[in-house]
Amino acid sequence: MNKRLLALPVLAAALSLAACSSNAGTTTAADTAPAPAESSAPASQSPTTSQPAMTDDEPFGAACSAVPDSGEGSFTGMADDPVATAASNNPVLSTLVTAVGKAGLADTLNSAENITVFAPTNDAFAKIPKETLDKVLADKKTLTSILTYHVVPGRKTPADLANGSFTTLQGGKVDTSSSGETYEVGKANVVCGNVQTRNATVYIIDTVLMPAS
Repeated sequence: MNKRLLALPVLAAALSLAACSSNAGTTTAADTAPAPAESSAPASQSPTTSQPAMTDDEPFGAACSAVPDSGEGSFTGMADDPVATAASNNPVLSTLVTAVGKAGLADTLNSAENITVFAPTNDAFAKIPKETLDKVLADKKTLTSILTYHVVPGRKTPADLANGSFTTLQGGKVDTSSSGETYEVGKANVVCGNVQTRNATVYIIDTVLMPAS
């Protein structure tokens, strides 16, 4: 047999092996590109933080620390009672409670729905000369005017008080403002605010508000 014819199968096999070897060693960009990392959250989401958000549902102010942790005079206890009853369980509001009783407003306040009360402390009433205070307490008309000037319709949040002007039950206007964590109602400072009772939100203040005569 011709030697050239015998060499043809061998040459074909060699070429076939060379081609297979060349294809096996060749890679493309798609072969070498790394696979995208998997993420458990969308790229637009940012990591969450543990910082608490400000809320309008908690009492605030330095004087709040004097409130008992339990019992009818606690924040929880006051939340169960209408506002005049809740005030009677707070010893720093005893003069106010006496004034409300003399004006015959306890039932009115207890039966009102969704009001805000600016409640002067005993020290606030003590700023008024005793002779003047005794005269006011003995004058039901004047006393009623003063006390209803401390009540506004609706439950006002701290955000509402930041820059507000409200018409009181007495008919006059009272302006409120805030600076940082300090809140003012007229010329009074809020010493314990956002206290919840069954039918009212209470802001305890350090000065008795006086309506325009």
